[in-house]
Amino acid sequence: MNAVLPVREAERSRISSAPGRARRWATRMGNLRPSAIREILKVAESASVISFAGGLPAPELFPTAALAEAAARILTDDGAAALQYSTTEGYAPLRHWIAQDLIDSTALAASPDRILVTHGSQQGLDLVAKVFLDPHDVVLVENPAYLGALQAFRSYEAQVVGIPSDDHGLRPDALRRALARATRLPKFLYLIPNFQNPTGVSLGGARRLEIAGIAAEYGLTVVEDDPYGRLRFTGTHTPALCSAQVLPSWVYLGTISKILAPGLRVGWAVSSDAALHEKLVIAKQAADLHTSTFCQRLATDFLQTPGSLDKQVERLSAVYGWRRDAMLAALENHLPEGCSWTHPEGGLFLWVRLPESIDTVELLRRSMQDHVAFVPGEPFWVGNPVRNTLRLNYSHSSEETIAEGIARLGKSIRSVLTP
Repeated sequence: MNAVLPVREAERSRISSAPGRARRWATRMGNLRPSAIREILKVAESASVISFAGGLPAPELFPTAALAEAAARILTDDGAAALQYSTTEGYAPLRHWIAQDLIDSTALAASPDRILVTHGSQQGLDLVAKVFLDPHDVVLVENPAYLGALQAFRSYEAQVVGIPSDDHGLRPDALRRALARATRLPKFLYLIPNFQNPTGVSLGGARRLEIAGIAAEYGLTVVEDDPYGRLRFTGTHTPALCSAQVLPSWVYLGTISKILAPGLRVGWAVSSDAALHEKLVIAKQAADLHTSTFCQRLATDFLQTPGSLDKQVERLSAVYGWRRDAMLAALENHLPEGCSWTHPEGGLFLWVRLPESIDTVELLRRSMQDHVAFVPGEPFWVGNPVRNTLRLNYSHSSEETIAEGIARLGKSIRSVLTP
């Protein structure tokens, strides 16, 4: 029988009229907004809409057969352990694989003891924010910045400061000026050096070293997010920013979401020192105890199978490279004079700047009438938004669909330019 606490009428009235009674939510929720990308995806679900909005990998390129075989093997050979609780730090064979792969692919030397397996790299951002940020702490980000990171940092009531970037990534001169005039040291600098989201641009090696030197000079922690680094179509791979020996404190975030499948939700946070690693582990214990044991084993089986990852990355890079080329050609053919865009060497996105008279939030309403969706640039900007910008994704659509969708977008742009 359920017990019900008796409440006298007078007491009920007192509680109902108490100060703050109407406010159910935490104060921090007042400044949080839903993801603009997720909201756009809701209205772009119709089969008639060509969507360049989401950062979605191509589902036809998921290694479903290989993962199905691995799943059957894991459940047959060690199913009880694969379905059981596990350690917060992560499955040891996976952490050892990550450590070796980081050395091979990014020149980042990391001990398995400094690797925390996370529920995707987005959880890594949340854990970093939880560990570092108190209300009103300052975080530096490149501007424009990844929307998911802005959400994570703002959810802990941080003051986010945007550092200007250009066609070569975050500008070191702007970073130095921001630090020189700061009244207190920012908690960390967050950036995506490889094929940045939303712009698609990458930091060159010399600029990475310059930024690392500035961070070392000021004792600034660097948080490097690298979800797209393997997806290079042209050019050469550049060592991770966190591999610079001068950096005193850093966190490197990685994921398999863009190279295997985002539904597995397996990522990692690599720490520069034991104390930082321990804090991240404690923060994760409070969030979800550990990342899915089964998914970790599934990822490990695939990653440790000789040739599997190289073959998968080669396939993705070829197809996404063709789709990027198709989008660049379509933009050249269909967008009017006064438009410009980035030319990424890899990743999933490119960034478009339209004539200054166009507000891309309003343009989206018009383009949806032509059944094509994109993400307006406004939510990616910190401070004053540049409203004539937008982000396009090319990984999720076929070359034929890209050509048709950009033709529709060009039509929409011309319609709003016409007096």
